[in-house]
Amino acid sequence: MRGRHGDAFSTYKRISLKEYVDSYREENADRFVNGTGKDIGHPSWRRSFPHVLVAALSSFLFGYHLGIVNETLDSISLDLGFNGNAIAEGLVVSTCLGGAFVGSLLSGWVTDGVGRRRAFQLCALPMIVGAAISGATNDLWGMLLGRLFVGTGMGLGPAVAALYVAEVSPTYVRGTFGSLTQLATCLGILASLLIGIPSKDITNWWRVCFWLSSFPAASLAILMEFCAESPHWLFKMGRSAEAEAEFEKLLGALYVKSAMADLSKGDRGDVADTVKLTELLHGRYCRMVFIGAILFALQQLSGINAIFYFSSSVFRSAGVPSDIANICVGMANLSGSFFAMVLMDKLGRRLLLLGSFMAMAFSMSIQAIAASPLITGPPSVYMSVGSILLIVFTFALGAGPVPGLLLSETFPSRIRAKAMAICMSMHWVVNFFVGLLFLDLLERIGPMILYTVFAAFCMVAVAFVQRNVLETKGKSLQEIEIALLPQE
Repeated sequence: MRGRHGDAFSTYKRISLKEYVDSYREENADRFVNGTGKDIGHPSWRRSFPHVLVAALSSFLFGYHLGIVNETLDSISLDLGFNGNAIAEGLVVSTCLGGAFVGSLLSGWVTDGVGRRRAFQLCALPMIVGAAISGATNDLWGMLLGRLFVGTGMGLGPAVAALYVAEVSPTYVRGTFGSLTQLATCLGILASLLIGIPSKDITNWWRVCFWLSSFPAASLAILMEFCAESPHWLFKMGRSAEAEAEFEKLLGALYVKSAMADLSKGDRGDVADTVKLTELLHGRYCRMVFIGAILFALQQLSGINAIFYFSSSVFRSAGVPSDIANICVGMANLSGSFFAMVLMDKLGRRLLLLGSFMAMAFSMSIQAIAASPLITGPPSVYMSVGSILLIVFTFALGAGPVPGLLLSETFPSRIRAKAMAICMSMHWVVNFFVGLLFLDLLERIGPMILYTVFAAFCMVAVAFVQRNVLETKGKSLQEIEIALLPQE
Protein backbone atom coordinates (compact mmCIF):
# COMPACT_ATOMS: atom_id res chain seq x y z
CA MET A 1 0.00 0.00 0.00
CA ARG A 2 1.46 3.29 -1.09
CA GLY A 3 -0.11 5.52 1.58
CA ARG A 4 -0.25 9.27 1.37
CA HIS A 5 3.47 9.70 0.85
CA GLY A 6 3.77 7.30 -2.06
CA ASP A 7 7.21 6.19 -3.22
CA ALA A 8 10.25 7.36 -1.32
CA PHE A 9 11.88 10.71 -2.04
CA SER A 10 10.19 11.11 -5.38
CA THR A 11 6.73 11.25 -3.84
CA TYR A 12 7.48 13.87 -1.22
CA LYS A 13 7.40 16.59 -3.86
CA ARG A 14 4.15 18.29 -4.66
CA ILE A 15 5.65 19.34 -8.00
CA SER A 16 8.81 18.25 -9.75
CA LEU A 17 12.05 19.52 -8.24
CA LYS A 18 13.01 21.33 -11.44
CA GLU A 19 9.61 23.04 -11.72
CA TYR A 20 9.77 24.12 -8.09
CA VAL A 21 13.28 25.55 -8.36
CA ASP A 22 12.44 27.49 -11.54
CA SER A 23 9.38 29.07 -9.91
CA TYR A 24 11.30 29.67 -6.68
CA ARG A 25 13.98 31.60 -8.52
CA GLU A 26 11.47 33.63 -10.55
CA GLU A 27 9.64 34.66 -7.38
CA ASN A 28 12.90 35.66 -5.69
CA ALA A 29 14.76 37.11 -8.65
CA ASP A 30 15.68 40.22 -6.70
CA ARG A 31 17.90 38.11 -4.47
CA PHE A 32 19.98 36.89 -7.40
CA VAL A 33 20.90 40.37 -8.62
CA ASN A 34 22.29 43.40 -6.84
CA GLY A 35 20.87 46.89 -6.67
CA THR A 36 22.15 47.82 -10.13
CA GLY A 37 20.40 44.90 -11.78
CA LYS A 38 23.64 43.12 -12.64
CA ASP A 39 23.99 39.41 -12.06
CA ILE A 40 26.21 38.87 -9.01
CA GLY A 41 27.13 35.34 -10.12
CA HIS A 42 28.43 32.59 -7.84
CA PRO A 43 30.33 33.17 -4.61
CA SER A 44 33.99 32.25 -4.80
CA TRP A 45 34.71 28.62 -3.87
CA ARG A 46 38.07 29.75 -2.48
CA ARG A 47 36.45 31.15 0.66
CA SER A 48 34.91 27.88 1.80
CA PHE A 49 37.61 25.56 0.43
CA PRO A 50 40.03 25.87 3.42
CA HIS A 51 37.21 24.95 5.80
CA VAL A 52 36.28 21.90 3.70
CA LEU A 53 39.94 20.92 3.50
CA VAL A 54 40.25 20.89 7.30
CA ALA A 55 37.04 18.84 7.55
CA ALA A 56 38.52 16.36 5.06
CA LEU A 57 41.21 15.53 7.64
CA SER A 58 38.54 13.48 9.45
CA SER A 59 38.01 11.47 6.26
CA PHE A 60 41.76 11.02 5.85
CA LEU A 61 41.92 9.64 9.40
CA PHE A 62 38.95 7.39 8.67
CA GLY A 63 40.77 5.88 5.69
CA TYR A 64 44.08 5.64 7.53
CA HIS A 65 42.66 3.68 10.46
CA LEU A 66 40.60 1.54 8.09
CA GLY A 67 43.77 0.37 6.34
CA ILE A 68 46.40 0.49 9.06
CA VAL A 69 45.98 -3.12 10.25
CA ASN A 70 46.14 -4.46 6.69
CA GLU A 71 49.94 -4.47 6.49
CA THR A 72 50.71 -4.49 10.21
CA LEU A 73 48.42 -7.22 11.59
CA ASP A 74 51.02 -9.99 11.24
CA SER A 75 53.63 -7.96 13.13
CA ILE A 76 51.10 -6.92 15.79
CA SER A 77 50.00 -10.51 16.40
CA LEU A 78 53.61 -11.71 16.69
CA ASP A 79 54.65 -8.98 19.14
CA LEU A 80 51.50 -9.21 21.27
CA GLY A 81 51.44 -13.00 21.38
CA PHE A 82 48.29 -13.93 19.47
CA ASN A 83 49.85 -15.01 16.17
CA GLY A 84 47.76 -17.74 14.52
CA ASN A 85 44.71 -16.98 16.69
CA ALA A 86 42.09 -16.17 14.05
CA ILE A 87 39.54 -15.03 16.65
CA ALA A 88 41.97 -12.54 18.23
CA GLU A 89 43.00 -11.21 14.83
CA GLY A 90 39.35 -10.84 13.86
CA LEU A 91 38.65 -8.97 17.09
CA VAL A 92 41.33 -6.38 16.27
CA VAL A 93 39.31 -5.55 13.15
CA SER A 94 35.75 -6.06 14.42
CA THR A 95 36.25 -4.10 17.67
CA CYS A 96 36.99 -1.07 15.53
CA LEU A 97 33.79 -1.70 13.54
CA GLY A 98 31.82 -1.96 16.79
CA GLY A 99 33.18 1.37 17.98
CA ALA A 100 32.37 2.89 14.60
CA PHE A 101 28.76 1.73 14.86
CA VAL A 102 28.41 3.39 18.27
CA GLY A 103 30.08 6.61 17.09
CA SER A 104 27.92 6.72 13.96
CA LEU A 105 24.71 6.11 15.90
CA LEU A 106 25.51 8.93 18.34
CA SER A 107 26.76 11.36 15.69
CA GLY A 108 23.40 13.00 15.03
CA TRP A 109 22.78 13.84 18.67
CA VAL A 110 26.37 15.03 19.13
CA THR A 111 26.39 17.30 16.07
CA ASP A 112 22.98 18.78 16.89
CA GLY A 113 23.97 19.23 20.52
CA VAL A 114 27.39 20.85 20.31
CA GLY A 115 27.62 21.96 16.68
CA ARG A 116 29.62 20.73 13.71
CA ARG A 117 33.00 22.19 14.73
CA ARG A 118 32.93 20.77 18.25
CA ALA A 119 31.77 17.43 16.85
CA PHE A 120 34.91 17.30 14.68
CA GLN A 121 37.01 17.93 17.77
CA LEU A 122 35.17 15.21 19.67
CA CYS A 123 35.86 12.93 16.70
CA ALA A 124 39.60 13.69 16.89
CA LEU A 125 39.89 13.09 20.64
CA PRO A 126 39.20 9.31 20.73
CA MET A 127 41.41 8.88 17.66
CA ILE A 128 44.34 10.48 19.49
CA VAL A 129 43.70 8.51 22.69
CA GLY A 130 43.07 5.25 20.83
CA ALA A 131 46.17 5.59 18.66
CA ALA A 132 48.31 6.27 21.75
CA ILE A 133 46.91 3.22 23.56
CA SER A 134 47.31 0.95 20.53
CA GLY A 135 50.86 2.11 19.93
CA ALA A 136 51.94 1.65 23.55
CA THR A 137 50.15 -1.58 24.49
CA ASN A 138 51.91 -4.85 25.26
CA ASP A 139 48.89 -7.14 25.16
CA LEU A 140 45.78 -7.90 23.13
CA TRP A 141 43.38 -6.19 25.54
CA GLY A 142 45.20 -2.88 25.25
CA MET A 143 45.06 -3.15 21.46
CA LEU A 144 41.33 -3.86 21.56
CA LEU A 145 40.72 -0.89 23.87
CA GLY A 146 42.69 1.39 21.55
CA ARG A 147 40.82 0.13 18.50
CA LEU A 148 37.50 0.70 20.27
CA PHE A 149 38.40 4.34 20.92
CA VAL A 150 39.60 4.81 17.35
CA GLY A 151 36.47 3.16 15.99
CA THR A 152 34.25 5.58 17.90
CA GLY A 153 36.01 8.50 16.22
CA MET A 154 35.80 6.73 12.84
CA GLY A 155 32.04 6.37 13.19
CA LEU A 156 31.53 9.98 14.20
CA GLY A 157 33.78 11.49 11.49
CA PRO A 158 32.06 10.59 8.17
CA ALA A 159 28.61 11.70 9.34
CA VAL A 160 29.89 15.05 10.61
CA ALA A 161 31.99 15.58 7.47
CA ALA A 162 29.02 14.91 5.16
CA LEU A 163 26.85 17.38 7.09
CA TYR A 164 29.48 20.09 7.41
CA VAL A 165 30.64 20.02 3.79
CA ALA A 166 27.06 20.12 2.48
CA GLU A 167 26.21 23.06 4.74
CA VAL A 168 29.27 25.27 4.15
CA SER A 169 29.81 24.70 0.41
CA PRO A 170 28.47 26.99 -2.33
CA THR A 171 25.71 25.22 -4.25
CA TYR A 172 27.57 25.04 -7.56
CA VAL A 173 30.58 23.16 -6.08
CA ARG A 174 28.83 21.21 -3.33
CA GLY A 175 29.21 17.93 -5.21
CA THR A 176 32.89 18.54 -5.88
CA PHE A 177 33.59 19.42 -2.25
CA GLY A 178 31.50 16.46 -1.10
CA SER A 179 33.61 14.14 -3.25
CA LEU A 180 36.75 15.62 -1.69
CA THR A 181 36.00 13.70 1.52
CA GLN A 182 35.99 10.41 -0.43
CA LEU A 183 39.29 11.41 -2.05
CA ALA A 184 40.72 12.12 1.42
CA THR A 185 39.56 8.67 2.60
CA CYS A 186 41.39 7.05 -0.32
CA LEU A 187 44.53 9.05 0.45
CA GLY A 188 44.29 7.89 4.06
CA ILE A 189 44.03 4.23 3.02
CA LEU A 190 46.93 4.62 0.59
CA ALA A 191 49.05 6.39 3.22
CA SER A 192 48.43 3.61 5.76
CA LEU A 193 49.44 0.95 3.23
CA LEU A 194 52.65 2.76 2.27
CA ILE A 195 53.59 3.58 5.87
CA GLY A 196 52.86 0.00 6.94
CA ILE A 197 55.18 -1.67 4.40
CA PRO A 198 58.34 -1.54 6.62
CA SER A 199 56.47 -3.25 9.50
CA LYS A 200 57.57 -6.69 8.28
CA ASP A 201 61.25 -5.75 8.45
CA ILE A 202 61.52 -3.19 11.27
CA THR A 203 60.75 -4.26 14.83
CA ASN A 204 57.90 -2.32 16.47
CA TRP A 205 57.30 -0.28 13.32
CA TRP A 206 53.57 -0.96 13.73
CA ARG A 207 53.67 1.18 16.88
CA VAL A 208 55.02 4.09 14.85
CA CYS A 209 52.17 3.60 12.36
CA PHE A 210 49.61 4.16 15.13
CA TRP A 211 51.45 7.08 16.73
CA LEU A 212 51.80 8.91 13.42
CA SER A 213 48.02 9.12 13.11
CA SER A 214 47.93 11.37 16.18
CA PHE A 215 49.39 14.27 14.18
CA PRO A 216 46.53 14.69 11.63
CA ALA A 217 44.03 14.06 14.45
CA ALA A 218 45.58 16.83 16.57
CA SER A 219 45.70 19.08 13.49
CA LEU A 220 41.97 18.52 12.95
CA ALA A 221 41.15 19.45 16.55
CA ILE A 222 43.33 22.58 16.49
CA LEU A 223 42.48 23.87 13.01
CA MET A 224 38.75 23.51 13.62
CA GLU A 225 39.09 26.37 16.13
CA PHE A 226 39.76 28.66 13.15
CA CYS A 227 37.06 27.23 10.85
CA ALA A 228 33.54 28.51 10.38
CA GLU A 229 30.65 26.90 12.19
CA SER A 230 27.80 25.70 9.99
CA PRO A 231 25.43 28.66 9.45
CA HIS A 232 22.60 26.14 9.11
CA TRP A 233 23.21 24.82 12.61
CA LEU A 234 23.56 28.34 14.06
CA PHE A 235 20.29 29.41 12.44
CA LYS A 236 18.62 26.28 13.72
CA MET A 237 19.78 27.18 17.24
CA GLY A 238 18.30 30.67 16.89
CA ARG A 239 21.71 32.38 16.52
CA SER A 240 20.93 34.33 13.35
CA ALA A 241 23.55 37.06 13.84
CA GLU A 242 26.31 34.46 14.14
CA ALA A 243 24.94 32.63 11.08
CA GLU A 244 25.24 35.86 9.08
CA ALA A 245 28.84 36.32 10.23
CA GLU A 246 29.73 32.77 9.18
CA PHE A 247 28.03 33.20 5.79
CA GLU A 248 30.15 36.31 5.23
CA LYS A 249 33.26 34.27 6.04
CA LEU A 250 32.22 31.42 3.73
CA LEU A 251 30.56 33.24 0.81
CA GLY A 252 31.42 36.93 1.05
CA ALA A 253 29.37 39.93 2.21
CA LEU A 254 27.54 40.24 -1.13
CA TYR A 255 25.79 36.90 -0.65
CA VAL A 256 24.83 37.04 3.03
CA LYS A 257 21.31 38.47 2.62
CA SER A 258 20.29 35.98 -0.05
CA ALA A 259 21.76 33.07 1.93
CA MET A 260 19.87 34.12 5.08
CA ALA A 261 16.67 34.56 3.08
CA ASP A 262 17.14 31.02 1.77
CA LEU A 263 17.51 29.69 5.31
CA SER A 264 14.45 31.56 6.55
CA LYS A 265 12.26 30.28 3.75
CA GLY A 266 13.60 26.75 3.77
CA ASP A 267 13.39 26.09 7.49
CA ARG A 268 9.95 27.70 7.94
CA GLY A 269 10.64 28.20 11.63
CA ASP A 270 10.12 24.54 12.64
CA VAL A 271 13.72 23.44 13.09
CA ALA A 272 14.09 24.74 16.62
CA ASP A 273 11.92 21.85 17.80
CA THR A 274 13.77 18.79 18.99
CA VAL A 275 13.20 15.95 16.55
CA LYS A 276 12.01 12.76 18.19
CA LEU A 277 13.33 9.34 17.29
CA THR A 278 9.76 8.16 16.69
CA GLU A 279 9.40 10.72 13.89
CA LEU A 280 12.37 9.16 12.11
CA LEU A 281 11.36 5.53 12.63
CA HIS A 282 7.60 5.66 12.06
CA GLY A 283 6.57 9.28 11.67
CA ARG A 284 6.32 11.70 8.76
CA TYR A 285 10.01 11.28 7.89
CA CYS A 286 10.08 7.49 8.22
CA ARG A 287 10.08 6.73 4.51
CA MET A 288 12.89 9.19 3.78
CA VAL A 289 15.07 7.62 6.47
CA PHE A 290 14.17 4.14 5.25
CA ILE A 291 15.27 5.00 1.70
CA GLY A 292 18.54 6.45 3.01
CA ALA A 293 19.26 3.36 5.11
CA ILE A 294 18.53 1.04 2.17
CA LEU A 295 20.87 3.08 -0.02
CA PHE A 296 23.73 2.57 2.45
CA ALA A 297 22.84 -1.12 2.83
CA LEU A 298 22.98 -1.63 -0.95
CA GLN A 299 26.31 0.19 -1.03
CA GLN A 300 27.77 -2.52 1.22
CA LEU A 301 25.84 -5.40 -0.36
CA SER A 302 27.45 -4.50 -3.68
CA GLY A 303 30.35 -6.60 -2.39
CA ILE A 304 33.00 -3.89 -2.31
CA ASN A 305 34.43 -4.93 1.06
CA ALA A 306 34.49 -8.57 0.00
CA ILE A 307 36.59 -7.45 -2.97
CA PHE A 308 39.00 -5.67 -0.64
CA TYR A 309 39.23 -8.77 1.58
CA PHE A 310 39.83 -11.13 -1.35
CA SER A 311 42.00 -8.96 -3.59
CA SER A 312 45.36 -9.90 -2.03
CA SER A 313 44.92 -13.62 -2.70
CA VAL A 314 43.83 -12.97 -6.31
CA PHE A 315 46.87 -10.78 -6.96
CA ARG A 316 49.09 -13.36 -5.28
CA SER A 317 47.81 -15.94 -7.79
CA ALA A 318 49.03 -13.60 -10.52
CA GLY A 319 52.46 -13.41 -8.89
CA VAL A 320 51.96 -9.91 -7.47
CA PRO A 321 53.19 -9.38 -3.86
CA SER A 322 50.53 -8.31 -1.36
CA ASP A 323 52.03 -4.86 -0.74
CA ILE A 324 52.09 -4.07 -4.48
CA ALA A 325 48.56 -5.47 -4.81
CA ASN A 326 47.26 -3.22 -2.04
CA ILE A 327 48.86 -0.19 -3.64
CA CYS A 328 47.30 -1.07 -7.02
CA VAL A 329 43.86 -1.32 -5.41
CA GLY A 330 44.50 1.92 -3.54
CA MET A 331 45.44 3.72 -6.75
CA ALA A 332 42.29 2.45 -8.50
CA ASN A 333 40.26 3.75 -5.55
CA LEU A 334 42.05 7.11 -5.64
CA SER A 335 41.62 7.47 -9.42
CA GLY A 336 37.89 6.78 -9.24
CA SER A 337 37.49 9.28 -6.41
CA PHE A 338 39.34 11.95 -8.40
CA PHE A 339 37.07 11.48 -11.43
CA ALA A 340 34.02 11.55 -9.14
CA MET A 341 35.16 14.90 -7.75
CA VAL A 342 35.52 16.30 -11.27
CA LEU A 343 32.22 14.91 -12.58
CA MET A 344 29.90 15.27 -9.57
CA ASP A 345 28.71 18.80 -10.39
CA LYS A 346 28.81 18.19 -14.16
CA LEU A 347 26.96 14.89 -14.59
CA GLY A 348 25.07 14.94 -11.29
CA ARG A 349 24.69 12.55 -8.36
CA ARG A 350 21.97 10.32 -9.79
CA LEU A 351 23.71 9.60 -13.09
CA LEU A 352 27.00 8.78 -11.37
CA LEU A 353 25.21 6.49 -8.91
CA LEU A 354 23.37 4.64 -11.67
CA GLY A 355 26.48 4.32 -13.82
CA SER A 356 28.56 3.18 -10.86
CA PHE A 357 26.20 0.37 -9.82
CA MET A 358 25.75 -0.74 -13.46
CA ALA A 359 29.51 -0.88 -14.01
CA MET A 360 29.99 -2.75 -10.73
CA ALA A 361 27.36 -5.32 -11.78
CA PHE A 362 29.22 -5.81 -15.08
CA SER A 363 32.59 -6.12 -13.29
CA MET A 364 31.18 -8.55 -10.70
CA SER A 365 29.85 -10.66 -13.58
CA ILE A 366 33.35 -10.80 -15.07
CA GLN A 367 34.67 -11.85 -11.66
CA ALA A 368 32.03 -14.61 -11.48
CA ILE A 369 32.92 -15.85 -14.99
CA ALA A 370 36.62 -15.86 -14.10
CA ALA A 371 35.79 -18.06 -11.09
CA SER A 372 33.73 -20.50 -13.17
CA PRO A 373 34.98 -23.77 -14.69
CA LEU A 374 34.59 -22.23 -18.14
CA ILE A 375 37.87 -20.33 -17.85
CA THR A 376 41.01 -21.66 -16.21
CA GLY A 377 44.71 -20.88 -15.99
CA PRO A 378 46.28 -17.47 -16.64
CA PRO A 379 43.22 -15.99 -18.46
CA SER A 380 41.11 -16.59 -15.33
CA VAL A 381 43.68 -14.89 -13.09
CA TYR A 382 44.06 -11.88 -15.40
CA MET A 383 40.29 -11.48 -15.67
CA SER A 384 40.02 -11.55 -11.87
CA VAL A 385 42.76 -8.95 -11.44
CA GLY A 386 41.24 -6.67 -14.08
CA SER A 387 37.72 -6.97 -12.70
CA ILE A 388 38.88 -6.24 -9.14
CA LEU A 389 40.52 -3.00 -10.24
CA LEU A 390 37.45 -2.08 -12.30
CA ILE A 391 35.09 -2.79 -9.38
CA VAL A 392 37.12 -0.60 -7.05
CA PHE A 393 37.40 2.19 -9.64
CA THR A 394 33.68 2.23 -10.46
CA PHE A 395 32.69 2.05 -6.79
CA ALA A 396 34.80 5.12 -6.05
CA LEU A 397 33.19 6.85 -9.03
CA GLY A 398 29.68 6.87 -7.57
CA ALA A 399 28.53 4.21 -5.11
CA GLY A 400 31.24 5.28 -2.65
CA PRO A 401 30.91 9.09 -2.44
CA VAL A 402 27.32 9.74 -3.59
CA PRO A 403 25.13 8.25 -0.80
CA GLY A 404 26.62 10.36 1.99
CA LEU A 405 26.52 13.53 -0.11
CA LEU A 406 23.04 12.86 -1.49
CA LEU A 407 21.43 12.20 1.89
CA SER A 408 23.04 15.24 3.50
CA GLU A 409 21.41 17.26 0.69
CA THR A 410 17.95 15.68 0.68
CA PHE A 411 17.18 15.34 4.40
CA PRO A 412 15.38 18.42 5.80
CA SER A 413 17.46 20.59 8.13
CA ARG A 414 15.34 19.63 11.14
CA ILE A 415 16.24 15.93 10.91
CA ARG A 416 19.45 16.04 8.85
CA ALA A 417 21.99 15.13 11.54
CA LYS A 418 19.96 12.42 13.28
CA ALA A 419 18.69 10.87 10.06
CA MET A 420 22.25 10.72 8.73
CA ALA A 421 23.32 9.01 11.96
CA ILE A 422 20.71 6.28 11.57
CA CYS A 423 21.50 5.71 7.88
CA MET A 424 25.26 5.58 8.39
CA SER A 425 24.77 3.16 11.26
CA MET A 426 23.19 0.83 8.72
CA HIS A 427 26.46 1.06 6.75
CA TRP A 428 28.41 -0.32 9.71
CA VAL A 429 25.89 -3.07 10.51
CA VAL A 430 25.89 -4.43 6.95
CA ASN A 431 29.66 -3.96 6.70
CA PHE A 432 30.10 -6.09 9.83
CA PHE A 433 27.90 -8.94 8.58
CA VAL A 434 29.47 -8.96 5.10
CA GLY A 435 32.91 -9.27 6.72
CA LEU A 436 31.65 -11.91 9.14
CA LEU A 437 29.91 -14.13 6.57
CA PHE A 438 32.03 -13.62 3.45
CA LEU A 439 34.67 -16.31 4.00
CA ASP A 440 32.08 -18.83 5.22
CA LEU A 441 29.85 -18.21 2.17
CA LEU A 442 32.87 -18.36 -0.10
CA GLU A 443 33.65 -21.82 1.22
CA ARG A 444 30.04 -23.05 1.15
CA ILE A 445 28.74 -21.78 -2.20
CA GLY A 446 31.96 -20.90 -4.04
CA PRO A 447 33.18 -17.64 -5.61
CA MET A 448 31.16 -17.93 -8.83
CA ILE A 449 27.76 -17.96 -7.08
CA LEU A 450 28.84 -15.43 -4.46
CA TYR A 451 29.99 -12.86 -7.01
CA THR A 452 26.82 -13.49 -9.02
CA VAL A 453 24.83 -12.59 -5.88
CA PHE A 454 26.85 -9.37 -5.52
CA ALA A 455 26.17 -8.54 -9.18
CA ALA A 456 22.45 -9.10 -8.55
CA PHE A 457 22.53 -6.71 -5.58
CA CYS A 458 24.18 -4.10 -7.81
CA MET A 459 21.31 -4.43 -10.30
CA VAL A 460 18.79 -4.14 -7.45
CA ALA A 461 20.58 -0.93 -6.50
CA VAL A 462 20.23 0.36 -10.08
CA ALA A 463 16.46 -0.24 -10.00
CA PHE A 464 16.21 1.29 -6.53
CA VAL A 465 18.07 4.47 -7.52
CA GLN A 466 16.11 4.73 -10.76
CA ARG A 467 12.83 4.65 -8.86
CA ASN A 468 13.60 6.61 -5.70
CA VAL A 469 16.48 9.05 -6.13
CA LEU A 470 16.13 12.56 -7.54
CA GLU A 471 18.90 14.76 -8.91
CA THR A 472 20.12 17.50 -6.55
CA LYS A 473 22.87 19.05 -8.70
CA GLY A 474 22.78 22.83 -8.78
CA LYS A 475 19.99 23.16 -6.19
CA SER A 476 20.43 24.87 -2.83
CA LEU A 477 19.70 22.84 0.30
CA GLN A 478 16.63 25.00 0.94
CA GLU A 479 15.27 24.53 -2.59
CA ILE A 480 15.63 20.76 -2.21
CA GLU A 481 14.09 20.78 1.27
CA ILE A 482 10.98 22.74 0.32
CA ALA A 483 10.36 20.65 -2.78
CA LEU A 484 10.73 17.31 -0.96
CA LEU A 485 9.36 18.17 2.49
CA PRO A 486 6.72 15.63 3.61
CA GLN A 487 3.32 17.08 4.35
CA GLU A 488 2.12 17.23 7.93
